[in-house]
Amino acid sequence: MPVPLMGLLLLLCVATAGAGIVAAVVALNSPSRTVSGFFAVLPLIFAPAAGAVYCYGWFSVHLGGPFPELCADRNAGAELRSLEQEEWPLRSACVYSDGSTVEHVSMSVNVLVCVLAGLAVVMVAARAFRYRRTRQPARGAVVRLP
Repeated sequence: MPVPLMGLLLLLCVATAGAGIVAAVVALNSPSRTVSGFFAVLPLIFAPAAGAVYCYGWFSVHLGGPFPELCADRNAGAELRSLEQEEWPLRSACVYSDGSTVEHVSMSVNVLVCVLAGLAVVMVAARAFRYRRTRQPARGAVVRLP
């Protein structure tokens, strides 16, 4: 993916997460809103935050990933065999001839992306389940016509 497109995606994610935070604050401060309204806004914070963290990791892999000089400085005892750069999971590593590997993008970036995205999916699913459950008519209810 080109750098300007990822930059635009990063800006959109940050703006959407900011708007979600503002909406959550408004939902909490409004007396007419319920707590479920607050929980309905949370996916608007978690999903864009996951996108923003992924974009950060993508930039660190593609723009600041390990360069041969950096890899040579880290492990002077073994010869550099290859550089591994992956977009998913985000990985930027120097692989040496003795089998050792030095990671330059930590696994915590991938874990944070997965946790935030997972929280967004769980919140949306719970909200949909609750909405569907409250909209179903009660079983065995007798409707009397006037």
